[in-house]
Amino acid sequence: MIKAASTYVNIRQRLHPGLLDAMVRGGAQAIEIFGFRGHFDYQDRGHVRELLSWFKGTGTMLHSLHAPMFYDTEPWTRGPMEPVNIIETDRKRQIEAMDEIKRAIEVAELLPFKFLVQHLGNSNEEFDPRKFDAAMTSVEHLRAFAKPLGVTLLLENIPNEISTPERLQELVTTAHFHDVGFCFDTGHANLMSTVRQAFEVMQARIRSTHVHDNDRVRDSHLGIGEGNSDWTECAALLRSAPHVPPILLELENEDEGAGERKLAQSFAKFAEADEKAVEEEARAARS
Repeated sequence: MIKAASTYVNIRQRLHPGLLDAMVRGGAQAIEIFGFRGHFDYQDRGHVRELLSWFKGTGTMLHSLHAPMFYDTEPWTRGPMEPVNIIETDRKRQIEAMDEIKRAIEVAELLPFKFLVQHLGNSNEEFDPRKFDAAMTSVEHLRAFAKPLGVTLLLENIPNEISTPERLQELVTTAHFHDVGFCFDTGHANLMSTVRQAFEVMQARIRSTHVHDNDRVRDSHLGIGEGNSDWTECAALLRSAPHVPPILLELENEDEGAGERKLAQSFAKFAEADEKAVEEEARAARS
């Protein structure tokens, strides 16, 4: 499985080639850029070209872009930020959110990437049939906009009532979105139900992952082995997916200099779990 990582590990800093170099030293073979303008200013062509030069020079793959979650352009903070929410029931706000995400997708004109990872709603948002309808409209619009640029939409399971695995599956089935996939978030699955339950619902459409740990209390994006997830089970499940996805770490990091170390530790922990999963499968096959 390809080892990949999200620049979320450096979200509090402006993204620059030095940070990407450190991610590669930490083991990343492919990158997901987190679309927050205080970190990666997708509207600044100069910033996009700076990163394009790095990707071309190193041959590292830009696997995906995480769609903007907030409009803010200041540095990342734990305080209130204005959300970009494509399931707004206010039509004007919904259009504004789609337009912001389209500006991010346009990065692919200069800096190609395969997937756009998209949230539906905010954390803990309650279900409302009007929001479900807004989600169908927005996804239809964004997938049509992204397709000519070679970008495929991936919907992520997040902790709210719109984005459960079952609701995501209902949305893509009802709307006949045959070319929309899923980004399987292991940490969110661990919070919302279990990793196995969410995987079994989502597996046919999984094209990428967000891999991180937690204690089933807070969405803390811990390194692998720092929470209570069963990583041997998780490794076995991901290996069994019809389209085996990359192992894409999405880790929090309070220490600006620790991103490389945190990635390396988590990749090593996952490799141990994956090796154990393979051994257990081999024993089961022999018995």
